[in-house]
Amino acid sequence: MSSTFLYFAYGSNLLAKRIHLNNPTAVMKDIGYIKNFRLDFQRYSQRWCGASATIVETKNSVVWGVVWELDKCNLSTLDCQEGVQDNIYHVMSVNVETLNGTTLNSRVYQQCNNPKEYIKPADLSIDRRPSPLYLDTILKGAHENNLPDDYIEFLKTIPHNGYIGEYDISLSLIED
Repeated sequence: MSSTFLYFAYGSNLLAKRIHLNNPTAVMKDIGYIKNFRLDFQRYSQRWCGASATIVETKNSVVWGVVWELDKCNLSTLDCQEGVQDNIYHVMSVNVETLNGTTLNSRVYQQCNNPKEYIKPADLSIDRRPSPLYLDTILKGAHENNLPDDYIEFLKTIPHNGYIGEYDISLSLIED
């Protein structure tokens, strides 16, 4: 039996510096996308002071991200980081399609009680917008891992909530 597992990150854990805060065994395996899901923002995160990312089943949509390979010793730290025990996110299994055509079955986290209606990210209400730091962390991770330019341009259309206060995160992710 394998001592590692694959995890598909599409939010703040796109950034190596972020995932390594709680999951030091994470090694970037590949980039890829999941079909028939869209990126959305729904639930307020106290840590990030704005809405955090989720995936919502949506035909003819894709979400790009990073496949990390982690040692099973980080399974509980990743679950804890994602708030599984508090019913913030639940675990799913998805097939990630990579650029070379490989399919990687990976663990992914989806928020509980996702919105059913589609609202374009540019039209999200202020309470469903991510904070500047959270959005910047996603964008830095997308650049760091060379996600497709058109997907990065899409991420840039997502408005933030304008929050300018303190964040409840143990490492400044603003630094380059």
